[in-house]
Order: sequence, then structure tokens, then C-alpha cells
Amino acid sequence: MHPDSIRAGIDTGGTFTDLVAEGPGGLRVVKVLSTPRDPARAVLAALDEASVPKGRGVTVVHGTTVATNTLLTRTGARVALVTTAGFEDVLALGRQARPRLYDLFQTAPDPIVPDALRFGIDTRTTHDGRLESPPRREDLERLAKALRRAKPESIAVCLLFSYANPRAEDAVVRAIERLKVPLSISSRLLPEYREYERTSTTCVNAYVAPRMCAYLEGLDRKLGRRLRVMQSSGGSLSARAASAEPVRTVLSGPAGGVVGARAVASRAGYEKIISFDMGGTSTDVCLVEGEIRTTSEASIAGCPIRVPVIDIHTVGAGGGSIAWVDGGGALRVGPQSAGADPGPACYGKGRAITVTDANLFLGRLHAATPLAGRVRMKPGRIAAPLAAIAQNLRLSRDRATEGMLDIANSTMEKALRVISMERGHDPREFALVAFGGAGPMHAADLARALRIPTVIVPRMAGVLSALGLLFADVAKDFSRTLLISADTRGWRRTQSVFRDIEARARKEMAAEGVPARDLRLDRALDLRYAGQSYELTVPATWDFATRFRRLHEKTYGHAYPGRAVELVNVRLRALARSPHPALPAPKRPGRADAREAIVGRQKMFFGGRWGSGLVLDRERLLPGAGMRGPAIVVEASATTVVPPDFGLRVDALGNLLLSPASAARQRRTPRDRGGR
Repeated sequence: MHPDSIRAGIDTGGTFTDLVAEGPGGLRVVKVLSTPRDPARAVLAALDEASVPKGRGVTVVHGTTVATNTLLTRTGARVALVTTAGFEDVLALGRQARPRLYDLFQTAPDPIVPDALRFGIDTRTTHDGRLESPPRREDLERLAKALRRAKPESIAVCLLFSYANPRAEDAVVRAIERLKVPLSISSRLLPEYREYERTSTTCVNAYVAPRMCAYLEGLDRKLGRRLRVMQSSGGSLSARAASAEPVRTVLSGPAGGVVGARAVASRAGYEKIISFDMGGTSTDVCLVEGEIRTTSEASIAGCPIRVPVIDIHTVGAGGGSIAWVDGGGALRVGPQSAGADPGPACYGKGRAITVTDANLFLGRLHAATPLAGRVRMKPGRIAAPLAAIAQNLRLSRDRATEGMLDIANSTMEKALRVISMERGHDPREFALVAFGGAGPMHAADLARALRIPTVIVPRMAGVLSALGLLFADVAKDFSRTLLISADTRGWRRTQSVFRDIEARARKEMAAEGVPARDLRLDRALDLRYAGQSYELTVPATWDFATRFRRLHEKTYGHAYPGRAVELVNVRLRALARSPHPALPAPKRPGRADAREAIVGRQKMFFGGRWGSGLVLDRERLLPGAGMRGPAIVVEASATTVVPPDFGLRVDALGNLLLSPASAARQRRTPRDRGGR
């Protein structure tokens, strides 16, 4: 590809690393096997295979799992925590909430900062920001010496009420910065109240920073300083900024999928969607009503994180999830995954039976079509281990294998219920956007279970997360806690605070290369009724109190018109639109019976019995084509399963639309009706 204005999105997954590059020649798609021990190897291999040059004129937007995997595997830095004396055990105490109320034998995960590396210093800042007792010089000198003896690889600084006045933290920083150890400072990273969450977020940042910094710095250098990184909130930022605050990238990859799903669904006329991203190791789901919703209440590997993240729910069910029989003789699937190495048994290396193997055995994959265009499946490899599981369960191989898919589907169905029904949404009002390498194989079963009327399988479904990275705008999020009454005086206070934050935002976005004329600043407020311990976020407009009461009633079913409202946090999102990729134009209408796309038939197992189903080539399915299952639609990056009770139709943009066969003939999409 010619290096003029090339943009490449690269998403690192548990099994494959996906690349979508846009240049003068259009879009180029590449999938390579991931290299978990050194993710950069797969990134560079994908760029080489796509003939994307490294250097000037090329921008790479990266969705990375380095921070996430560092937390999950507990392989981060040796972190020291400096906090107010008497609060050294905040990480260990937490909220004292029991995740399993009646489990008497549960044990909490060890804090990422051990007791021996938690240091207290005498200082006192009041809740309203008055520095009553600044740190003494002799105490700071003792602290610096103690830290030098402890030899930490990273240091987190989080003092009580530093969000209201950072002077005490600044004094600590001046005393210890000569140690030349990476610092994470709460008053700069997260100036919000709630000591446990703020301490946890700061420590997580310190824990993943050295590894993330080394990874991004090395990759950025090899790419000619043109690397951008996807944030958990759905915006991108430079590798330099991501290295300083890596906690903002813990859901980097899944965020790209949600952004991509919203982009393609909106283009097809669907504004209310549920994104369903099933990859090799996990499944990520997210509900979108027009705008993508973010939250500040995330937790990764037992560590609360208060930075904005897209409201994604993740479960350990993927194509590589391993099937096994527990001590009580029950069939289980996951959360263990075969990953990229050794991978599912049918890849030819591993012996463990996975969800991918089950789909292959039941005829829901086409053995003659290489996965990702490079992995040739070996059906003979799954016979012996599958027979062993079936014998252990005292079931036929057919029933045991179907049971594996039922269990995996049940896990994913629960995840979909969490983000829809449990939050007051009716899934029948949404379309399910299925993507990832395995998502389109399971989407129809999940839509049937939740009575979702339409499944959308976009073009390039297997690499939609990488495509979504190219839709990510440049963004940075800022916040500050106020804890004041939401009256006229409080409103004036927010305007002053917003002006201070906006000055910082303009400076940092200028460092990201954003001209002032392209910058958009979105203000928001976190509000609650006086006495509540949770907040709702509304735009910072003059009628914010009315908006809050309406949102409270919509969310919880009631409101209190006469009760005082408290203003907790101010939030600012600085945004600059990036160039969005030009998606392929619609193709000419094709044959309505889809016969042009048939490449064969094969046995398929549905509803407890074997039958014959069609194998269709997606590249030959033109807009207007339609058919009824059973069938599978194969393409380079994914396989779509159409069960016997579902129909399939191709819309004007090339999306596959699956719906119950009884309604498929009458249903028209918003795009067909001329909507957006």
C-alpha cells in the first residue's frame, strides 16, 4: 500500500490479531495468530502482511490487551503505595462487600500492593480542601529513604482528600521524584472522592505502567512515532499519553468493537442495538441506544477502576473455551481457554475440546475453508478427546457436543440479560449486532432465546473491532469532585471549575496534535439526591436539575421533586473527530434465492438430529438475496450459522440479516424504508 495517509486499526485478541488498513487502494483486511508472550510480534507481522509501511504518512490505532492481561495474570510491577498515615490498609479493606453472600469459604484476592510496600505519612487535609497539617520535611526524608530501601518498580501516591487540595501530594512528589521511579499521582489521574476506588485506580495505573510503557514505547519507535491507542471510553490517544495513564486502556480492544458495531448499525438504520462480540477467549456485550454509554464503575480482576469506560459486560465464553467434566460429573465450558497456543484441538496442536471444535463436529464450520484464511482445520483431531468426554458423561457424542454449545450459549445469554432486562430494557426492541470470529455462529440461538427480532452480521464481521478503531475519535476525559449543593451558587461554582479544566484540556489536546478549531468540549455533571450514595450523569445545561429528576425516574421508577439535589462531580470530555473510513459501497442487487452463492452442502446437527444444509460463500451473496436455513455462510474472517427456523437476507449495504423464518419474508429494515 502507498504510504500517503494510510490508517490502520489493529486489535490484539486472545487467538487472532486483526488488522484493517485504509489507504488510497481502499480497505485491506489481515488476520494473524496472536503471540501472547510478545504481542508486538503479531502486530508487526500483520502490518508486514498488509504491506503497510512504517513511518511518515501512516497512523496505527491499536486496541491492546497488555494492561488487561497484566492485571488478570498478576504480572505487573512491584508497586509501593504512599498514603495518609492510618489509611495504609484501604486496599485490603475495600468496601467489605461479599461477592457471594452465602459462601463462607470465599477469599478475597490479594491486593496488588502488599502490606510491606504500603507507607503512611502524617498529613491532614480536610474534606473541603484546607491543608491543616502539611507533611513535615523530616517525614518526607524518612519516606524517601524507606522507599529507596524497598526498591519499588513503580510508586502510587494517594493522600486523603487530595482531590480537594493536591498540595500535600505535590510535596510528597517533590520529595520522592529524585528516586527516578515511575509515579502515579491520584490528584492528577483521578481527582474524585471515594478513597478506596481512587486508591485502587491509582495503584492499578502504577501496577501496569512499567510493562505498558515498555510495550508501547518499543512499538511506537518501530512504527515511526505514529501509534495511537484505543481507550476504554471509546476514544484514542497518543502512545505517549497512554503510557502515562495506562489504566485508561484496560478495555481497549472491546471498546473498538462497540464503536464499530454502532457505526455499521447506524449506517444500516439501526440506532438501538446490542453488540455481541465473541472471540477466542471471551464474549463482550454492550447495549447502545443512539449514543454509546460510559460508566465509571468498572472492576477488572477484583480491582475497582473509576476512569470512564464503555459499559461493557464480559464473560469467559469464546471459541477457545475448553469443555471439561467436573468432579461431580457435570459438563462445564470455560472459563479456561486454549487461546492461540496451542489453540482448539482442530488447529492441530492442542488436545482439549473447545467450542470451536464442537461447532466443527456439528457441521457449523466448513472444514474446507481455512479459518482466517490460514488455519486449516483437522476434523480427525477432535474424535478421540470428544469421545472421551462423551463416555465420561454417558452420552452420545452428538448429545455431548450439542450440550457444550448449550452451556456456552447459556453463559452468553445471561450476559445479554444483565445489560438488557436487568436494567429495564426490552431486548425485543433491539437488534443484535454479531461479530468477532465466533459471534455469528451463536447469534441466532441467542436471539431466539431473548426474542430479539433481528441479527445483523456486518461485512468484515470477524475484524469489526479492528475496523472500529478507525472510527475512534481523539478524546480525553477530565473530572473533579465538588460535593456542593446544586443551587444557583453551586451552578456558578461549576462554571469556574469548568473553565479551569477546559484550559488544561486545550493544552493536552494541543499536545495530541489537535488544532483549537477542531476541538469540542462536552460538559457533564454527576448529580444525586442529598443522602444518596450513587450518582447519575446529565449534560451540564441550565436545566440540569430537571434533567436529573427525569433520568432518576426513568432509571429507578421514581423521583423526589421537593428533595435537595447535590452536585458531586463535574466531567469534561475533550473530543476531536478523526477521519472515518469509507465503507464499501452497496453492490448491485442479486438473485433473491441466493443460488449464486451456494458452494456445497454438508451435514449439520440442529434440534437433536442430523440433516443436510447449504454452504454459501458470502462474497457471492448480493443485496436482495435471501434464503431459509439450515445453512452456514463462510467468509475469510467468520462463519455465520443460519438455523432451520431462521431466514437470511442481505440488505443494501451487504449486511446479513437473520430473523425467525416466519417473519423474515415480511420484515423490512429501517434502511429499506428510507430511514437512517
